[in-house]
Amino acid sequence: MLMKTPYRPHAPGHSLLVAAGFALTAWLAGPALAQTAPAAAPALATMTVELREVAQTYPAEAVVEAVKQATLAAQVTGRILEARVDAGDRVKAGEVLMRIDAREAAEGLAAARAQLGNAKANLERVKNLVAQKFVSQAALDKAEADYKTAAANAAQAGATSGHALIVAPFAGVVAQRLAEAGEMANPGRPLITLFEPGDMRVVASIPQYQLATVRQAQQGRIEFPGSGQWLEASRIEVLPTVDAGSHTARVRLYLAEGAAADGGIVPGLFARAHFVTGSARKLLVPAAAVVRRGELTALYVVTPQGQPRLRQVRLGEVQAGGDIEVLAGLSPGEKIALDPLKAGFQAARTQPR
Repeated sequence: MLMKTPYRPHAPGHSLLVAAGFALTAWLAGPALAQTAPAAAPALATMTVELREVAQTYPAEAVVEAVKQATLAAQVTGRILEARVDAGDRVKAGEVLMRIDAREAAEGLAAARAQLGNAKANLERVKNLVAQKFVSQAALDKAEADYKTAAANAAQAGATSGHALIVAPFAGVVAQRLAEAGEMANPGRPLITLFEPGDMRVVASIPQYQLATVRQAQQGRIEFPGSGQWLEASRIEVLPTVDAGSHTARVRLYLAEGAAADGGIVPGLFARAHFVTGSARKLLVPAAAVVRRGELTALYVVTPQGQPRLRQVRLGEVQAGGDIEVLAGLSPGEKIALDPLKAGFQAARTQPR
């Protein structure tokens, strides 16, 4: 059996308590409501694109190499006693980099000197015999030839015995250490690669049908993809021969002296050479404004009402300074957003649902 609660009129302060409760709830929920409330759209940085006069270039892939580099090889046979440097170490000209046990070379020098002494004594004896007419002139000629051969062998052994120390021919940086202490060194075996870091160049391979274009180039620019760094070439040098297998010629672009000192430019680094062949008017946009989603390349184009809208475009080559040419999808006079992230958020808020 259900019991009915008798109706009682509200107490005089009841409405005030309810109102206070609602006020407290609203105050406690205020931070959460503030977080969910739509924020004002941030100001969107834009630019108006126009045709610009830029250099017309022919690009070619290249690799960095040091102008002054050397691979130091052993000239004596012996065990490596000490390796004093490692890759990345800076060395001074004349500094000892590696020491080889040259006892075998020293034994060879002693044997060569002994042979030289015997040849000299034999030559003097034969001269005396010829003076007394006991032997022929042919015997003297043979003794003189033997003496000259022994003298040459002794000189070579003496020069070889002095190469037990591997020294730096110039001040630079060790690129590689190709042998360790305890290993055997033989004449001709590479031991250490050294380069001078302040003087660099890039080398590009150019197809023979583009050689005439490259030879006419009066200016060269060097791009280092990934870092956004561009440098001007101080000199362009086209080597005089063409590879018979690939039908390409090697072209060197020299960096200004000291330009590579603090830029992290080291031998073996990938680069792209741009040979300036003329000028043209192109539609350029900053690389940071481009949206890449898989194979899609697009820009946020700002409408006359100030709303960013994503539009697919076709891009061309990267120009000096990092700007990219737009081949299709954009017209001069249109505005683009410079920050695709902000533009994307703003476009999502204003997109009709």
